[in-house]
Amino acid sequence: MAEKNASAVEALLPVELGPGKVKFARGIKAGRWVFATGLMAQDFATGIATDVLAERMPHGGRPKREKEAKRIFENLDAVLKAAGTDHSNLVRTDQYYTTVKAVPPYQQVRREHLNGRIPPSTSIAQQGLLLPGADMNIQAMGVVPGPGFEVTHLKHKQLEGRPTSGYSPALTVGDFIFIPGITSLAVGDEPRRNGVAAAALMTEGAQWAGLPIKLETEFIITQRMVQSLALAGAKLEDIIHAQVYLTDRNDYSAFNEAWLKHFGASKPALSIIPCIDRGLAPYDGKIEINIIAVKPGSAAKKRHIDAGVATAFLNQPQAVKAGDLLFVSGLMATDRDGLAASAAADPRQPHFSSSAEAQTEFIVDNVSKLCEAAGTSLNNAVRVLMFFTDIRDFYPVYKVWERRMGGRPLPFSAVEVPSPLPVPGATVQFEVWAYAP
Repeated sequence: MAEKNASAVEALLPVELGPGKVKFARGIKAGRWVFATGLMAQDFATGIATDVLAERMPHGGRPKREKEAKRIFENLDAVLKAAGTDHSNLVRTDQYYTTVKAVPPYQQVRREHLNGRIPPSTSIAQQGLLLPGADMNIQAMGVVPGPGFEVTHLKHKQLEGRPTSGYSPALTVGDFIFIPGITSLAVGDEPRRNGVAAAALMTEGAQWAGLPIKLETEFIITQRMVQSLALAGAKLEDIIHAQVYLTDRNDYSAFNEAWLKHFGASKPALSIIPCIDRGLAPYDGKIEINIIAVKPGSAAKKRHIDAGVATAFLNQPQAVKAGDLLFVSGLMATDRDGLAASAAADPRQPHFSSSAEAQTEFIVDNVSKLCEAAGTSLNNAVRVLMFFTDIRDFYPVYKVWERRMGGRPLPFSAVEVPSPLPVPGATVQFEVWAYAP
């Protein structure tokens, strides 16, 4: 067990960014795990690399977004090399884009760079990123392999990614199972409407024949997720973490109702995150879900962590620990009644404080409590995803983290998402993973 204030993780290639000296951990090594979070095509001195932007001769070479993807993979390879591994040992990638038009060039470069050995992947279009000129922001997770801890890509013709993306439908390493982002996109000869499987939609021409988000959620869980887990011999009850992206902010509670139907006491950690309209692979799709699970009967037992932290959704777990990893559900500055009073702006004095900063203090307090309840500490954070309704709030939010982490480099990613967040008045949401040996 880690001491309360000790760090059991190693920051890889830490840098200071910008005049505010933002301490960024380009990577984190924790045991055999390697995390690279918030990678962009940056030179770590001036922002997005000038040769990527090529502002004076933008069409004088390879297309900008292909150059952007290439620089990202060079940055990723540097992190992996520093950890003593390489991209053949990636187990998951998550991509955020400012436009769906950035996806094809990125995927082309990814196929070239990874030589067809593409791990489970999630691609989501969002409202904005932290650096001007950036169209891509990547999170990656890899391992330093060893006996009993080798990466195995599982194959299934119907469930595998399209040739343009090429990711594996499931992957295992040690006691863990990684499943890519799953949508309602039709595959094979399935009946479809505008790319979405007809079975996930209301009857054509009907104005009411079920709630669309519930139909789509049910389809993804029963017709895709169950089959993907079965490739590794697992079931829904073995899921430890789920990330859900919704294109319609009116669907928050309806999705959660459909989701809970499939879980009793075995609910996984859960983050529900808004994304832009038409921000998913299927043009008319409303939801994408990615999951991590553990092998049934393995040593990585799933355990719910309770530190008395309020969550935004009915029966949403606060955090889940499995093996040596802790997954904190997506948190906002909420108490039992909504946005915490200490985090709200004073409408009569709105410019004399920062609500985003106050929200962050509240959330980080709760993350710290959950880490301690799991036998680890905030200093062992390995991935911090920050979702803002206004990316301009990043710096005061970062300064809270810097202080609370004692100046340690932070493995962060900052993404602007459409408002509103699930809790009225909330403008920032965090999902945090920590190493908990």
